[in-house]
Amino acid sequence: MTGFGKIFIVIGVVFILIGLLWTFIGKLPGDISFKKGNFSFHFPIMTSIVVSVILTLIFYIIGRFK
Repeated sequence: MTGFGKIFIVIGVVFILIGLLWTFIGKLPGDISFKKGNFSFHFPIMTSIVVSVILTLIFYIIGRFK
């Protein structure tokens, strides 16, 4: 398997894990939600930060083993 193949598998597994966690955890504290009438706005600030930190750690670990 090539290097790109392994990276794509790892990225796929990461997305699956994030999706499962997101399903069970739901909205994190720090996410902004606003609803008025038939208009709703959701800006997941904290969720974005958590996903960014997790992906940074994963890519750092992958980079160390190359």
